[in-house]
Amino acid sequence: MKAAILDGYVDEPSCLGVPPYVSPYPRYIYGMLKDLDIPAYYTTIDHFRRSRETREYFNEAEIAIIIAGIAVPGKYLGGRPLSLTELGRLGIKAEKKVLVGPIVLETEVKELESLGYEVLPFPFEWHLFHLLCRISGVSRRFEPEAPIPTRNFVNRFAVLGSEVVRLHPEFPNLICEIETYKGCYWRGCSFCIERIHGIPQMRDAKAVVEEIESLYRNGIRHFRLGNQTDFLTYGGDFSKDFPRPDPEFMLAFHREIWRRCPNIKTLHLDNVNPKTIAEYPEESAEVIKTIVMYQSPGNVAAMGLESADERVVEANSLAATPDEVMMAIELVNRYGRYTGHNGLPYFLPGINFVIGLKGETKETFEKNFRFLEEVMERNLLLRRINIRQVKILKGTPMESFGDRNVRRHKKYFRRFKERVRREIDTEMLKKIVPVGRRITSLRCEVKEGKITFARQLATYPLLIGIIGEYERNTWLDARVVDYGQRSITAVATPLDVNTATLKQLEAIPGIGRSLAANIVAERPFRSIQELKKVLGNQFKNPELWFSIAL
Repeated sequence: MKAAILDGYVDEPSCLGVPPYVSPYPRYIYGMLKDLDIPAYYTTIDHFRRSRETREYFNEAEIAIIIAGIAVPGKYLGGRPLSLTELGRLGIKAEKKVLVGPIVLETEVKELESLGYEVLPFPFEWHLFHLLCRISGVSRRFEPEAPIPTRNFVNRFAVLGSEVVRLHPEFPNLICEIETYKGCYWRGCSFCIERIHGIPQMRDAKAVVEEIESLYRNGIRHFRLGNQTDFLTYGGDFSKDFPRPDPEFMLAFHREIWRRCPNIKTLHLDNVNPKTIAEYPEESAEVIKTIVMYQSPGNVAAMGLESADERVVEANSLAATPDEVMMAIELVNRYGRYTGHNGLPYFLPGINFVIGLKGETKETFEKNFRFLEEVMERNLLLRRINIRQVKILKGTPMESFGDRNVRRHKKYFRRFKERVRREIDTEMLKKIVPVGRRITSLRCEVKEGKITFARQLATYPLLIGIIGEYERNTWLDARVVDYGQRSITAVATPLDVNTATLKQLEAIPGIGRSLAANIVAERPFRSIQELKKVLGNQFKNPELWFSIAL
């Protein structure tokens, strides 16, 4: 028996799996197959599209397992997720085709089954292992009458399946998403699918660390503690009305990760509920200090503001009020805004706006913008402002309300988004990464004309357009020279003055076209001192920008 796993990528409120991110699901599935001694092959949808040999393997497999579902769609640089339309024309001829992932929350099961797939409920792990046991005839490994287990059910498979990352076409340039818990204690927000997971189910911390260590042994150096709704409450006290963070647990958890994996390059997190900070500021402050100390710079706490309009907050049972979110932003800034070794602040908040919710009016957009203006006036930093229209998902209160406000307020949405990008985002970037700032460990991904787009492997990496043409997977450092609305322009550093293009030279602040032409005319330079004679006294510290390769 042969199995094949196709990673069509996922994007959920608490889990990201579009390259360079890898969701936990391929590891869980590969671990199940390994546990049952079923030979398995794994690849991504991007590789599947371009490899005829890979498609033939899927046709010859007895079982093909497809992972898919973009519940909170965005713009992706590293890969193109599998769409419902493409799912219907993949043409896989495996004897049995099984579909798993959050796609079942977006599309009617009957429609998916009509495409020839067996569709499993989400979360799928328990159901899939039951199915695999039945297919393989290994009934001794599974008790059909057992109740659906906790999230610790996946612990064994997470470790067994960790080697699957080596089969990923982008290995080792990956950041692995690590699940700490599923579920949400709030479960009120009208639009959110996290309610389907019920009350939070924690994974044992020892098992999480073992999974990280196993991935580390397989060559992974970048990790994202995501796949939970509020990282601050992992390991906390859930007997309260609002879970209380446990600073001592968090400190021990982080120390153990570094003890076992001393050469991690990225350790970041995803979601933070601002309500937790508002309810428990002292405990939250201690956990934030631990995050700043033990996680890597460039870290972002994605917070759900959703709306700064109190009427919308009430109508949609949102977790935190605008004042509570502002308090959370302030506390994270207090400890995390200082610049780290990679050129970015250690730890900053990001906020999410969701447009189209119940109770939204024209005035809502003004209140939203006023909230951002207040952030600016207080000299607080936001690394990421995410603005999206609500996606109507099955099983949420928004399903009955529908997308009437999305359609009614489209022009307000566009104006608000454009205004934020124009008046807030660029000014925020200038504060976070001023001109001349050196940003390290950038991975080149896509070339467009004379610009190469690069990012750090991080939780919400800053998009950097580097002037020049560099091959994919080239790693370099760069210095900031200009700003877009949500990205920056940079030049590689140190820049070899004897080979730099005219465009690279003239982009450097203080040089410009005329002086760049003079530099080109005087090349080759044998020392920085020779270069200084051409630059003159107006250009300070050329050593920061240039090198001389002879």
